[in-house]
Amino acid sequence: MRMRLFANANFDFLSRRKTAFTISGAVFVVLLGLSFTWLFGRGSAFNYGVDFTGGTLVQVHFYEPTSVGELREIIAPVAPGTEITRFGADDEYLFRAPDFAEEEGTALSDQIIETIGAHFSADAFEITRTEAVGPKVGGELQQKAILAIALSLIAILLYLAIRFEWRFGVAAVGATAHDLILALLIISAFRLEVSLTTVAAVLTIIGYSLNDKIIVFDRIRENLRGAGRKFDFIEVLNRSINETLPRTIMTSVTTLVTLMALFLVGGTILQEFALILILGIVIGTYSSIFIGSPLLYYTERRWPRAEARTTTRTPARAGA
Repeated sequence: MRMRLFANANFDFLSRRKTAFTISGAVFVVLLGLSFTWLFGRGSAFNYGVDFTGGTLVQVHFYEPTSVGELREIIAPVAPGTEITRFGADDEYLFRAPDFAEEEGTALSDQIIETIGAHFSADAFEITRTEAVGPKVGGELQQKAILAIALSLIAILLYLAIRFEWRFGVAAVGATAHDLILALLIISAFRLEVSLTTVAAVLTIIGYSLNDKIIVFDRIRENLRGAGRKFDFIEVLNRSINETLPRTIMTSVTTLVTLMALFLVGGTILQEFALILILGIVIGTYSSIFIGSPLLYYTERRWPRAEARTTTRTPARAGA
């Protein structure tokens, strides 16, 4: 029943563009402030995982009561500087050592496991995950991750410029960059671990956000073709968003239901991945409605097409 109402939607989204930009700007400022707090406090705005920093990671599930202080006393002689934190449940701990070197043919992860085994019985704990990445490999992965995200945005701009026209490409890349930056700031502000899985989630967000905007822009292009020589550009934009609104809402809701199930029952390893995707879907849906089309409007107003220079009308209620 609700979807039938959306099928006949007639909302004036463009009149809310200034409010949307203000909300996005305020969120950016708050998240950026938190990111700078981490940058000056810990020397890095992001909580890089072993994939990018290099080192050794061991995740252990204990079946006996223990504490971070007790575990730190046990591990310190073997792996100085190891960071020990609770991970997920109260009885699960993450050991993150900055070193990767092997001593006498024994990997550092094996030394940590052997040390734990020397203080706890075999049935008192379970090793659920081990990772080890050299610092050189970690640095290369970090560079390739940044390159992958940058190339994806360039490919998006070229694709949209060929399929539509450059104005649509600029607006789509601007809105997608809005989603990307906002997602990265959330990851930084809330200290979510940045790993290869996180990069995969960010690239997925870019793809989903772009797909949503292409649907809206494709409808805008069709409506512009059928509008004749005289048309109200803001009216065309609003009509196009309203016509694609049922598809946008249905796709977002069904995707979020799946991701919520993954977040709730997927385990601690998949929770952050699912959380980033959930936030990305919400941000992408919001920007498809309130950011992408307004950017197209401002681009069109700044560099109008030849046939639109004397035909486009802006109603007084819409504002500048």
